Amino acid sequence: MRVRTSSLICALWLSAGVAPAQAQIYEAVGVRAQGLAGAFVAVADDATMTWWNPAGLNAGPLAGGTVEYRTGLGDDAEAAWGLSVAVPSLGLSFYRLHVLSPLPSSSTGPLTGDRQDRRTGGTSLPASVWNQFGATVGFSVGDHIVLGSTLDLLQADQVRGDVDVGVLGTFGPARAALVVKHVVSPDLTSDGVPIEFVRQVRIGAAWAWPPRGQLRMTGSVDADLTATPTAAGDERHLAGGFEAWVTRFLGVRGGVSVNTIADARPSASIGASAAVRSRLFIDGQITGGNDAMMKGWGLGARLAF
Repeated sequence: MRVRTSSLICALWLSAGVAPAQAQIYEAVGVRAQGLAGAFVAVADDATMTWWNPAGLNAGPLAGGTVEYRTGLGDDAEAAWGLSVAVPSLGLSFYRLHVLSPLPSSSTGPLTGDRQDRRTGGTSLPASVWNQFGATVGFSVGDHIVLGSTLDLLQADQVRGDVDVGVLGTFGPARAALVVKHVVSPDLTSDGVPIEFVRQVRIGAAWAWPPRGQLRMTGSVDADLTATPTAAGDERHLAGGFEAWVTRFLGVRGGVSVNTIADARPSASIGASAAVRSRLFIDGQITGGNDAMMKGWGLGARLAF
């Protein structure tokens, strides 16, 4: 136990200080998470924790699953769909992502507007496509701390391995989290277009009242500690969100996000969940604003037991 704990802590510590460089933002996956404008690493209590924070494996329902689709407004080349399931001590996931590649250094500026025209400064932006298979495990350290990791298999023109690691602390109604994605940072190509995954480090906090139960309110905040190059320029997000379950069958959420590099490019999100049957929820969200990479909508189905 001590060896495994030390290894995960070392991975979090060492990778947090590594400089970034990739095209896929954290918010590419997760309909509920996007409804909170991406303020989700300390919430992470559904099966999408396999993407957002592997330490959330022991923080949510006993078992669950999600299937979802997300697309960017005005540009169908930006899209993602995924399937994830979680049972005690194990999560499994599959995501397929279509992401616009970052602008080359010779281009004149970032994408703006609704990205209906994918050319900036006369430079065509190709879309990278890859599949990501993940297996998530986690274990508790004492009564308040959970450590987790997701082992990923990434497939495009090549097949590469990767690792995400996370830690989640729960103290009554309060939660705090630290997550590092792409610890290995593998290099792939998609139809010959390079995909350069960069380490992404994010911290978050959440407050839920009551701490347990179906009818509760949650406030959350996330902050990126690293920057991610994208087709819209460098992204480093600060986000806040709020979720309220007004009945056992209906939840609403919203949030705002700003880019903390150069122009703020604020965006705002709203979302909702409705129970169509016991334990089966339909989730939806939409995001608008000045951040071209955040704009979009998503729809999914979620089981929670």
